[in-house]
Amino acid sequence: MQSYDVAENGLRGLNAALQAQSAETNQTHWEVQNPKGSHAIAVGLDAPIEVTVKGSTGYYCAGMNQRATIKVEGSVGPGVAENMMSGTVVVEGDASQYAGATGHGGLLVIKGNASSRCGISMKGIDIVVHGNIGHMSAFMAQAGNLVVCGDAGDALGDSLYEARLFVRGSVKSLGADCIEKEMRPEHVELLKDLLARAGSDANPEEFKRYGSARQLYNFDVDNAAAY
Repeated sequence: MQSYDVAENGLRGLNAALQAQSAETNQTHWEVQNPKGSHAIAVGLDAPIEVTVKGSTGYYCAGMNQRATIKVEGSVGPGVAENMMSGTVVVEGDASQYAGATGHGGLLVIKGNASSRCGISMKGIDIVVHGNIGHMSAFMAQAGNLVVCGDAGDALGDSLYEARLFVRGSVKSLGADCIEKEMRPEHVELLKDLLARAGSDANPEEFKRYGSARQLYNFDVDNAAAY
């Protein structure tokens, strides 16, 4: 295992070392010591390596990830896994605002709670939150799955497109053009797989599904008040 101390050697050197790895590397396991809330830890990775961050991080941890598996043994600041393409990011604690924003693929798991705008403009990423999420989550979400094992705040799924939202607890309010939809057998199977991959023992039968009413795809004067 490769060990890197951010306090001693600096953040720039860490990201340079991680970004230099390739699919053929034999340095497949990394441990990051003393992150001390630093921003942009383990960003832009493009190799099937495993990185464990021993502590909490600041902004944009694991942003633009491809293929890597990144685990944070703490909480994260805004924008974790922002614009993620593939791979897996696991946060053992809580996540601040816009977790998984604009994510195109991969799996983001948050073992605690997520703040506002979780999954904003998601484009194919799968996000599983073991706790609760804040307001305006999945705003303009285009594709992918957002799974919430707890409760959701105000304006869930406002102006969303074809992303699927699954919530086990209560939803404070739904955003524009977001409605509850039928939970069919194929959705239960999809949810069962996502929960298993995220290490959750929640029962998929207890969730409700939400999605787009498809009324805002094209402008209609009768819907003007909803824009």
